[in-house]
Amino acid sequence: MAADLAVAPVLSTPDDHIFEAAASLPAAAPSTLSADALRSTYEIARTAAEIRHGGWARVALQFPDHMLVDAPRVVEALLRELQQVDAGAPARRVHILADTSYSACCVDEVAAEHADAQVVVHYGRTCLSPTSRLPVIYVYTSRDLDQDAAVGAFVAEFPDKESDVVVMADLTFQNHVEPLTAKLRALGYDNVLSTDVVRDPDNVIPNRRISGSTLEAEAIKTYSLFHVADPPQSLLLALQSRFAALHVLSLPSSSAPSLENPTLRTAGLLRRRFARVLTLASAGVIGILVNTLSVANYLSSIDALRDMIARAGKKSYTVVVGKLNPAKLANFAEVEGWVVVGCWESGLIEDDAGYWRPVVTPFELQVALMSEHERTWGGEWWGGIEKLRRQTADSNHDPKDGAEAKASCQEAGPEDTQDDIVEGDVQGDESLPPEFDLRTGRLVSHSRPMRLTVRSAPSALVEQGRSGIARGYRVGDDEAKT
Repeated sequence: MAADLAVAPVLSTPDDHIFEAAASLPAAAPSTLSADALRSTYEIARTAAEIRHGGWARVALQFPDHMLVDAPRVVEALLRELQQVDAGAPARRVHILADTSYSACCVDEVAAEHADAQVVVHYGRTCLSPTSRLPVIYVYTSRDLDQDAAVGAFVAEFPDKESDVVVMADLTFQNHVEPLTAKLRALGYDNVLSTDVVRDPDNVIPNRRISGSTLEAEAIKTYSLFHVADPPQSLLLALQSRFAALHVLSLPSSSAPSLENPTLRTAGLLRRRFARVLTLASAGVIGILVNTLSVANYLSSIDALRDMIARAGKKSYTVVVGKLNPAKLANFAEVEGWVVVGCWESGLIEDDAGYWRPVVTPFELQVALMSEHERTWGGEWWGGIEKLRRQTADSNHDPKDGAEAKASCQEAGPEDTQDDIVEGDVQGDESLPPEFDLRTGRLVSHSRPMRLTVRSAPSALVEQGRSGIARGYRVGDDEAKT
């Protein structure tokens, strides 16, 4: 047992050196790319051509943290490229964006608007979610890959040349997909399909389509996936139910790839996600956590979530806190669970063990709000708000709305709109035994806001009542005691 404290602990920093200069931060590592590699990696020529084609004079460059070291050189190279072609044209203003308010995969339109930018150039991997206000130029910053080593890993994993395989890669390795597929077909793998990049997070394969083929979702389930580079966890969960097996070519270095099969690991992660859904099912207050201000139609998605939570008889709060961490969310003690409004990548909180309350995606919230008899999960998963918007639009075409819904309410008699009364003038809801939730260790609350009692008796006209003192009331003009 620890010894008792003799004095109070020190809870503040000593002020002995408060007026001394703070130690300087270590200098950032210099950029190591050659001039040619810089132009190739950051696609200077293509970016300048698109800026000229769009006629934009104010440009914002968004870099992830690990690429900020190259930002000054990219600006210099881009301005030099623009001035060579547009000699004598008005000078363009180029701004560097850093420390994004939300996820690095999303375009930071808020920071770009602070700089009054007309276009954003986004560098690095991205979720390709549609933006709401500004045009975007995407530069994937392609990386090198030892294609022969990748082919060797593929052949070792799929010795049968009749195997049905879809080849896919992270955006930074997308330029290697077609050459890699061509080498595999030259070896006799005729059933290997490649993928192209499309801006459609709601597609069967998010932001991808099969090159030269129109396979349906059910047909793709018979194929295995060969993915170059480690995908984000949200993509693994989404692809788990859409392919027969997952094979990831991990690249700790471009010359030493290693192949792993994350199928079982991803299935275990799905089970853990479902456990969080069950925890959220008994929550009475749900927080809507806004994790983007740039994805198109995020406001309508927030409204859809509010309506969904209200129809389930629960209360909701909308919170905007910027980048998420457990300390921020712990300030809202009354919130019993969170749903994230964000892109399909940032909607999943990967390391949520430190969060006090469960943090789920809109799809997981839909499952949590189902009744116990309807709640089933066949392994499908998706993140973000893209399908939420589509499902909301489909529900708006429900034939039983407007006049039909009003008519159905009028057809229901008064006995159908009030609580059942049991013996002893006790309402049926209050006479039920308490329900205990084994997951939370607490009683389940079914409380509802107070409302006026619906009476079946017809309304009557107002009449003059009794008057006078209590021992001699008079009714109307009659002076006789009653």
